[in-house]
Amino acid sequence: MTEQMKWISPPDTFCGGTIDTFRFSPGARAAADEVLASTPVGIFASLMRDQESEGGLLAAKQVLDATLAAPIDDMPGAGQWFDPTGRLDLARLETWVRECRATVAGRLAQACALGGEAREVMLRERAAIALLAGCWLDTISQPATQPAGIVNDLFAHYWRLQGEGRPGRSVEAGRRRLLEQFGVYLPPVGDPDFPREAGMGARTALHAAFLLSLSRYPVNYLPEVVGIHYASHVMACDSILLGEPPLLAENEIRSILGAYVDLLGASGRSALERRVARAVSLGVALEVRHAGLLVAMAERSANQTLDGKVADIIRRHAPFAGKQHRQVKVGGKLLSQWFADPTFDIAAFLADFRQSWHVRTTTSGNSRFIDALKLGGPMFGVFSEREARVLRDWIARISTTKDAPIVVTVARPDEADAAAWLDSIRGEQPAGVVFETAGELDDRALFYRLVNIENFPHVLPPARQRAAAALKAAQVMFSAGADGRYTDATFFPYSPDALMARVDAIYWRKLVDPYAPLQQIPSRDDVIFGQKMFALGSLIDGSWVFRIGNAGRHTRASDSMLFAIYADEMGMGDVRKNHITLIHRVLASMGIVMPHIREASFIDQDEIPDEFYAFPINQLCLGLFADSFYPEIVGYNLGIEMFGLGELRLHEIQKLRHWNLDPIYEEAHLSIDNVSAGHAHQAATIIQSYLGQIERQLGQDAVAAEWRRIWNGYAVFAYFTEGYHLRHEAPAVPPLADERTDVLMI
Repeated sequence: MTEQMKWISPPDTFCGGTIDTFRFSPGARAAADEVLASTPVGIFASLMRDQESEGGLLAAKQVLDATLAAPIDDMPGAGQWFDPTGRLDLARLETWVRECRATVAGRLAQACALGGEAREVMLRERAAIALLAGCWLDTISQPATQPAGIVNDLFAHYWRLQGEGRPGRSVEAGRRRLLEQFGVYLPPVGDPDFPREAGMGARTALHAAFLLSLSRYPVNYLPEVVGIHYASHVMACDSILLGEPPLLAENEIRSILGAYVDLLGASGRSALERRVARAVSLGVALEVRHAGLLVAMAERSANQTLDGKVADIIRRHAPFAGKQHRQVKVGGKLLSQWFADPTFDIAAFLADFRQSWHVRTTTSGNSRFIDALKLGGPMFGVFSEREARVLRDWIARISTTKDAPIVVTVARPDEADAAAWLDSIRGEQPAGVVFETAGELDDRALFYRLVNIENFPHVLPPARQRAAAALKAAQVMFSAGADGRYTDATFFPYSPDALMARVDAIYWRKLVDPYAPLQQIPSRDDVIFGQKMFALGSLIDGSWVFRIGNAGRHTRASDSMLFAIYADEMGMGDVRKNHITLIHRVLASMGIVMPHIREASFIDQDEIPDEFYAFPINQLCLGLFADSFYPEIVGYNLGIEMFGLGELRLHEIQKLRHWNLDPIYEEAHLSIDNVSAGHAHQAATIIQSYLGQIERQLGQDAVAAEWRRIWNGYAVFAYFTEGYHLRHEAPAVPPLADERTDVLMI
């Protein structure tokens, strides 16, 4: 190793990415174009659904770059907040943000005073943004960023927003309860029906898509993450609308902004301060403009005619009218023809519908249309309670308004603005993008690119292939697992009791009973060498689940339980308790300094032999596909959490203490992973929880299929731990026809 290498020793003062290119496979361009050719709502839905493909990531970068580059004509220029020395004047910036908040709060309060229906319209339109609060921090904690101080400060906020391991206390859960108090009932924000149920408009969809896009690139856009985090929480539009206290105290948000600005100055990267200031300005502008949209929609609702309310309902549901309507006619024209017409005239449709037999009173005293909305009717459940009430009122008044002109408001107040925003996204040339295939990479080069995955999305296809090949190879452990020194991956039929029996057997027979204190301690050099080997895996601690808490998940109890384990590994935002910090502390006690794993110089050092990269590479590959390999990750989690118990850890602690080296990492895992209530026990409970939900919703056959995948995940951990990967060549896996594999989502 050379003197020019950039060494890492806590505290890690990382303040932003330094790689200026983003490498995508050539096919990613067409895939991204397909995403961006959709409507704004379609773009939002695609980004929510797909968090693993190159096309989705490139589309996200295009949304991000276009939005960040947009002119903010109605906001002060970011440069006005800098003093004569070129440093950011936080006091002036903060004063301006508070002034903007006061103005917005006043406007929203006036709109809420228009009545319950007006407020419901605002809350429904705002719901996606409210429920995604903090999503820009989804992957702030990852192998490339830990254990940076600013990252841990932000992750501490994220941990609180997620409910600190209690899903019912998360921001999303709390806000959902408040929305329901105001009569707004919505599916999970990641549900395909969410946009329709919320009546999401184009501007709201693009705003939410921007926040999701930012969550995909926190390493390279860390100044923007900090700025948006500050602006969103200080403006507190959702808290104002919902009548809740601020999610995070203003002094806490200000403290992070100030710490980051100080870090930029101290690290000689003060140029990034302008990006922070610009992000704060943009974040405030987005909130001001969205508040303006909400106020306009509230006023529109308060002044909307009954015809106009019905027109809004028809517009919202028209895109979902299916083949069951193919014989239905209104005004002599098929319903499918009406709705497929790009120049659809809603006023003309309502005029004809008003004259049709569908709304004439029958012997039941209702119209055929109203009867169809009742329990057992063909349209039962299609419309919300509020929508059905509006439709009944409109039909009840037809007899007195049959010949009156139809009066509707055609355009939503955000249509022109959203169209310009969408055009700017589609016309954007995302910065630094290079198209090339990943090619053949040795393990060191692949490791570097997997750690820095934001800049090397083109390794996603080979990473998926590598994970699939390892899982296939690891199935040898289904029959050979009993021979394992620390594991037993022998396959067995699942039942909750059978799982706990196997966990108990592994714990006692493999990990505890074989233990006896070492009679002879290896040399100091041998102990240090062994720790270096372990360190390669320890430096990516938690990476198998670092994406498990992303927006759109947490629909299963097992999701939140896995995320809680990850948060524990990261010290729940306390950098002193962060396991990556602990392993650096151990290495420092040995006089070892290494470049951070995000640095290219890390893979240049030759103290760790090539064959030791296979295990962490497999772990990184699995962690990148939290949807596609979810069951396998659940099983892998059991293997890695149990591995920290018993003989191996106790021997390492004994060796480290003998040579007066720091055993804190080994001691922490021996405690936190305990099989009584710690991570090992939680890992088994996660499996039981996940398969219990599968059984309730999909039946026993689905449980058997998912269990095999889960145990394959445990087996792949055993495969690498027991060294089978060094004795058996992984089988070839045919190319995947699609970037995504089958995944059971419930």
